[in-house]
Amino acid sequence: MHIQHCFGVSLLLLGHLNLCLCNLTPRVSFPFESPGRSVVQFTNPDIGNTTTLLLSDDEATLFVGARDAVLLLDVSQPGVMEMKDKLDWSPSSTDLDDCSMKGKKKVDCHNFIRVLHFLNSTHMYACGTHAFSPRCSYIDLKRFSFVTNPSGKPHEGRGRCPYDPYQRNTAVVVDGELYTGTVADYRGNRPVISRHLSQGLHTDLKLDDTLGWLEDPTFVSSTFLPSKEKVYFFFSEVGREYDFIDKLVVSRVAQVCTNDVGGQRTLQRRWTTFVKAQLLCHNENELPYNVIQDIVALLPTEGGAEDETLFYGIFSSQWSVNSGKSAVCRFQLRDIKAVFAGNYKVLNRDTLRWSTRVQEKFASPGQCGLHNASDSTLRFVKDNFLADQSVQPVGRILSLVSPDHGYTNIAAQRVHAAGGRNYTVLFLLTESGFLHKTVLLDKGPHIIEEVQVFRNPQRVKNIFLSITKGVVFVGSSDGVTQVPISNCSFYQSCAECVLARDPLCGWDHCSRTCVLVSSGPENLVQDVESGNAEGICRSPTVSPRSRSGVQRPPSVSCPPSEHVYVSLNEVVKLQCPEVSRLAVRHWERPNSLLSPNLYIQQTDGSLYFLAAPPTLGHYSCFSVENGYRQCLADFLVRQQASATSRAVIPTSTQNRSTTTQVALNKVTPTSQGTQPVRVRTITTEVGHGARGPELTTVQEVIQVSTTGSRDRHSGQDDRNLSSFRQPRLTETASIDGELLSVTNGKTYYWELVAVTVMLVMSLCVLLMGALYALRPHCRHRMAPQVCPGTDSNVGGDQERDPLSQPTVSVMKPSKQGMEKPMAVSSSMPRGSNGHLPNTPI
Repeated sequence: MHIQHCFGVSLLLLGHLNLCLCNLTPRVSFPFESPGRSVVQFTNPDIGNTTTLLLSDDEATLFVGARDAVLLLDVSQPGVMEMKDKLDWSPSSTDLDDCSMKGKKKVDCHNFIRVLHFLNSTHMYACGTHAFSPRCSYIDLKRFSFVTNPSGKPHEGRGRCPYDPYQRNTAVVVDGELYTGTVADYRGNRPVISRHLSQGLHTDLKLDDTLGWLEDPTFVSSTFLPSKEKVYFFFSEVGREYDFIDKLVVSRVAQVCTNDVGGQRTLQRRWTTFVKAQLLCHNENELPYNVIQDIVALLPTEGGAEDETLFYGIFSSQWSVNSGKSAVCRFQLRDIKAVFAGNYKVLNRDTLRWSTRVQEKFASPGQCGLHNASDSTLRFVKDNFLADQSVQPVGRILSLVSPDHGYTNIAAQRVHAAGGRNYTVLFLLTESGFLHKTVLLDKGPHIIEEVQVFRNPQRVKNIFLSITKGVVFVGSSDGVTQVPISNCSFYQSCAECVLARDPLCGWDHCSRTCVLVSSGPENLVQDVESGNAEGICRSPTVSPRSRSGVQRPPSVSCPPSEHVYVSLNEVVKLQCPEVSRLAVRHWERPNSLLSPNLYIQQTDGSLYFLAAPPTLGHYSCFSVENGYRQCLADFLVRQQASATSRAVIPTSTQNRSTTTQVALNKVTPTSQGTQPVRVRTITTEVGHGARGPELTTVQEVIQVSTTGSRDRHSGQDDRNLSSFRQPRLTETASIDGELLSVTNGKTYYWELVAVTVMLVMSLCVLLMGALYALRPHCRHRMAPQVCPGTDSNVGGDQERDPLSQPTVSVMKPSKQGMEKPMAVSSSMPRGSNGHLPNTPI
C-alpha cells in the first residue's frame, strides 16, 4: 500500500516537472461561412439535434437521427444537401406528461435518436430516448416508413439506447445483430455491454452487473474486425485497481467474441469472452491523459495484415495541470492482442480488491469458444477479466498534444501523397466548433487548416468521414455541415501550394494550378515533410524594377503598388495581408531601414507611422515561412495635393510642346536637428493658349548636406530668414520617380504673431503678481525698530486719549546716573533721524 502511494505521488511530481506541450497553430483559419472555404449546411428551424449520422452504401443518401424525427438528405451531388423525406417520431402527450412527472425538463423529454444502423439491404434499425423511456423500431428503406410490430406494441429499447439524451452510448451491427454499450436503467447505474436481435443459435447476451465488470463507464466507440470475429468497445471508467487514489478515471478497451453464446450452467446468458485492459496515453515521466473522448479505427493499406490496424484516440485529463488540453494517441491492434494474451489480475470477491499474484492458469481469458468450457474454467474467466499490463501507444509517445484546444471527435484517413509516400490525415473537431485538418509528419503534427463549422459550442456532436465522396459530415444541434476534405484551389501559387504541406494537394507546373493528387497528373510536385517552396517553386527569372526604379531582390516580385494619399502629420496605417499564421511578416523600404523611432510594426502585420516628407515613398511587406520569402503587398505613400496644385502638374504630355526651365532658389534652413533644404523652381511650358504660352511652376525640395560642399550660390541665401519668419506648408508630387514639394501658399505667420503676443502678456501678468506679493515684506523691512513692552512702565496712572497715536519710550539719563524712561508722543515733531529735534541721544 505504501509503495503504491509513493508511486502515485512520484508520478504527480514528475508530471508537473516534465510536462511537454507542443504549441500547434493552424496555418490557415477560415471563420464561419468564410468565402475562402466552401462548405454546405443543412439547417431547419423546426429540426434540432441532428447528431446521429449514417451514409448509405452508394453514398448518395445521408440518414440523420434528429429530435423527434429521422431525416433523409440527398447528398448525391457535390455541394448539395437537401432534405428529401422526413419520418416523424414524437412521444405522445401521455409520455411527455410522465416524463415531466419524473422531474425532467420538458426540453429533454423529446425523442432523441441515438441508434441508427442498417440491418440489411432493406431495413434499418433506429432507437431513441423517447421521453426517458427508450423505444426502438425497424424502418423500411424502400418506403422510408416504420415497420409495425405484429403485437402492436413498440420495441423495448432498454439496454439498447440510453434514457438520458446526454448520456453517451455506442452501437454496431454485425450480421444483423446489434451490439451495444449503454446503461440499462433510468438512473444510469446499470451499465451493460449486450447483444440484441440475435439470430439462429445465438442468444441475447449481456454483462452481469453484480460482478463489477464495469465501474461507472462512459462509452465512446465500438469496432468490429471481421477476420477476428471480435467486437472492441472503448470507454472510460473508474479504475478500482488504483485504490490509493479516489475515483481515478482510466481508459479501457474491451472485447467480446461474436460467436459467444454464454455458458451452459455458469454464466448463462452472460458473456464468457469479456476481457478489458487499460489504454495508457502518456509520455515517459508525465501525467497520463486518462479520459478517452473519441477513437477511430484506421485499417491497414491494401495487402497489409489486420494486426497493423491502428486506433487513433482523443484523450483528456482529469488532472488540473492538464485542464483544457487534449492529446492524440495511436494504438496498434497487435499490441492490444498481446496484452489480452498475457497475465490477468485477480479480483477478491470478498474485499473487491485486485492483486497480481501468479496462480494456476485454467484457461486464457478472452479466448473465443469458451462457452463449451467446464464450470471451473468459466469461474476462472469470470474472476480474471482485467489484463495485468496496459496497452502502450505506438512508440510510447503521443502523436499530438494540443495545449489550446479541447478536441471531442476524430476521423482519420490514409492519403497517398504526390511523392509516393503515405500520410495519415486527422480531422479533429474542437469544443469551440472548429474542424482541424492535421497531417502527421516525422517531425511532428502539422495543422494544415481550421474551418469553423458552427458558431456556438455544441454539447452533443458527431463527425463522419466519407473517403469516396471526399467530404466530412459534422452533425450538431444546429444542423449538418458538409466540409470537403481538400481545398487545393485556394492556393493560387506554387509557393502557397507547397507551403500548405497538404498531402491531398500538389502543384501542376503545366497548368500552373494546385490540384487534387487523386485526380491530377502524375508529375505533381509537393513537399509534405519540409514544405521547401524555395527549392521547388523558384524560377531563374529577373524580377522587374519597382516604380521608384529600385531593383528588388532577385526572384521576389511584388503585386502592383497601391497608391495611398495622406496629409502631413497624419497617422498612416498600412495593412499587410495574412497568408499564413506560421509566416513572419515585416516591412521594408527601398535603400532604407525602418527606424523603430519612426515606425511601429504590429504583430498583426500592420505598420504605423507619422506622415512627413522623410516617410513618404514606397513600402513593401514581406513574409518568411520555411525560408521562403515573398512579397505580399506594396504601397506608394504620397502627400495629398490640393486642388490647385493638382491642376498645375500635367498628367499627360501627348500632343503638347513642353519646355522646362529649372532655377535654383535659396537654401531654406529648417528647424534644429534637421538638415537645410534647397528649393528648386521648375517652370514648364505645357502649351499655348489664347493669351500666349501656358506655364506651370513647381518647386522641388532638395536636402543639402551639412558636412559636404555647398552650392556656391548658397552663401548669400543662407542669411535670408524670410522662410523661417513665414513658414509654409508644402504638398508633394512625383515626377519621373522623384519626390517633389509643391507649395500651396498657406502660411501661419499671423498665428505665430498672436501666440507670441499672448505669451508676452502672460509673462507680464505673472511678473506683476510676483511684485505685488513681495510688497508687504519690503515694507516691514523699511519700518523703524521699536523695543516692545516699554509703555507699561511709564505713565501708568495718566489718562490717555483713545484717539491718540501710540507713544515711544526714550531712555534719558537721570541725576543718579540711572536710565529713566520718558514717554514721548509720536505726534510730536521728529528730526530726520527719527528722534525729537534738539534732543541729545
